[in-house]
Amino acid sequence: MSSIAAAFAQGIAASARRPLPAAVAAEARRSFFNVVGTTIGASRHAGVEAILAAARELGAGATAPVLGRTERVDVHFAALANGFAGHLDDFDDTHLATVIHPAASVLAVLTALAPQTAPSGAQAMTAFALGCEAQLRVGVSISPEHYDRGWHITGTCGVIGCAVTAALLLGLGEDALARAVSIAASMFVGQREAFGSMTKPYHPGKAAANGIAAARLAQRGQPAAADIFEAPGGYAHALSTRVDFGAMNDGFGERWELLLNTYKPYPCGIVAHPAIDAGLVLAQQIADVGTIESITLRCHPLVPELMGNRQPRDGLQARFSAIHGVAAALCDREVGLAQYDDARVIRDDVKALRERIALAPDANVQRDEAFIEARLRDGSTRAHHVEHARGSLARPLTDAELLDKVRLLVDPILGAGTAARIAADVGALERAARLDAFFALCTPNKDMTYA
Repeated sequence: MSSIAAAFAQGIAASARRPLPAAVAAEARRSFFNVVGTTIGASRHAGVEAILAAARELGAGATAPVLGRTERVDVHFAALANGFAGHLDDFDDTHLATVIHPAASVLAVLTALAPQTAPSGAQAMTAFALGCEAQLRVGVSISPEHYDRGWHITGTCGVIGCAVTAALLLGLGEDALARAVSIAASMFVGQREAFGSMTKPYHPGKAAANGIAAARLAQRGQPAAADIFEAPGGYAHALSTRVDFGAMNDGFGERWELLLNTYKPYPCGIVAHPAIDAGLVLAQQIADVGTIESITLRCHPLVPELMGNRQPRDGLQARFSAIHGVAAALCDREVGLAQYDDARVIRDDVKALRERIALAPDANVQRDEAFIEARLRDGSTRAHHVEHARGSLARPLTDAELLDKVRLLVDPILGAGTAARIAADVGALERAARLDAFFALCTPNKDMTYA
């Protein structure tokens, strides 16, 4: 009987030999464009600076790019830096069924390996799409118990997808691909306890670096435990109390988890998005937040579990505070990166309003739904029901909205109009012979001053 890893590799390899279905290719381009934006947008962050400083201290070579920067580093540090930046602001894509953010880690693999492997645009997009699909399928097979046990599923499943992307770029055959994912299954990383800290974005960065290592070891003939997924002490059963290998291996080429990917309008945990939508509507009805006596947010139980921090101390913690998101929406009448700036998070107006907001978890409320009611000091109330959050599967961001989002992330770093040029390049990427033009668009001029 074929092992789970062998069957998985067979499905991936067969999919890689066929052109991506039109709908899948379109969603892959949207995911790719979105995460290019989040990666470049965070490229000047102190965490990226620290990674590049470590690369210099260790004498890393200068072979692979870091999007949004002029420096080049070796494959390991390029994977780590790009994966870190792509996920840092919690603004990357989200697969709602698993809460996996698939694109940051696989884009990091592609960026790190492209100088060596020189893929065509079509090969790159296939490797990217199947790397996302692979980790999402693994995630579905162990969800929701895996996440509920405290694992950060973006890191623990991401490494499998990264091994797939790396293996496809390196041209591995089916047997070596199976070994690569089996090796990667022992190289996962990440717990939810890191949420709200600088450690969290290292998870997709490390998943990218480890996935590349797994694929290279397989390329050199490294053996692996063939039954690592299904063995009683192996990957799946060690990480979850319920496992469905059919969700992992059935329907390759017919069922695509990538089609269930979504894109965030707000840079924070996605379960807070309905609440922020609700807060923005109320902000149009309440001229002065000082007139608010109390706010009750009836929400899905995951909201207080994942994002119940009442008084975050900085921007990273605020990204896991639904209460902050609502308060920022009411105070500023908009929610973007500026509302998660450290200085904004600790200002008196938003701190005071956060104290007046209560979360009311209700199992009958859907994940993309929220009910908000504000009681004013004059005894009147204002209420709103968000049936489906913006950016959800029911209300996906349009291509124009996605371009607007990426423009705000990229153009301050690389200059006005760059996001639109990247969008055009990504739209035509599958017809490109190489990725050189794309990477050139993502690199600043050496004499550019950064915003």
